[in-house]
Amino acid sequence: MMMLLALFIIPMLFGLYAQARIRSAYAKNVRIPSRGRITGAEAAEAVMRSAGINNVEVVRVPGQLTDHYDPMRRRLALSEENFHGTSLAALGVAAHEAGHAIQHKVGYSMMKVRQTMVPATQIASGASQILIIGGIFLAGQLGYQLMFLGAIALGIICLFQFVTLPVEFDASRRAKQQLVNLGILDRDEMPGVNETLNAAALTYVAAFVAALGSLLHILLTLH
Repeated sequence: MMMLLALFIIPMLFGLYAQARIRSAYAKNVRIPSRGRITGAEAAEAVMRSAGINNVEVVRVPGQLTDHYDPMRRRLALSEENFHGTSLAALGVAAHEAGHAIQHKVGYSMMKVRQTMVPATQIASGASQILIIGGIFLAGQLGYQLMFLGAIALGIICLFQFVTLPVEFDASRRAKQQLVNLGILDRDEMPGVNETLNAAALTYVAAFVAALGSLLHILLTLH
């Protein structure tokens, strides 16, 4: 019983901590302007241009930290604050998303694996809770089978979150390297970028821990 409780509480607390870290790091570094006054959109374009990428559109999207790279549409989306912003946080996030565009161009293997898993993960995300809840309420063999299928769905989600980790870490590595190499930021400005991107990376670790905790919880229940 204590083990099952721990598998629920620990990931939840870790997730809350990760969210608090990214909000704090972003709120702090979004207030620190870069010396070069280059906007996030300009930084993303510069990073991609240096890698020979000229066919990716940089667009503005609503919300905060809604930034993402869409390999299907070849579109790099930046939230309002990061699109127009010149802060250390804005440049770090923008360069990170440009790092994903570079991964796409060079055929980074883990990104390919992640993209291949997207359809199955979307199905698993929608089905996992339905299967598990159905398994809880239905007794006998049918209930067990539904729980087992729910565990498989959670396993797919867990694997997807695990594969996401090297993709995100690598994009941040590329971002930090290019910001300095291209002269967008000076080295003494990088601590703010590092703090922001490291806090963002922690949210992906938390997502994996949450998925793993849910999977282990179900497996122990089945056992």
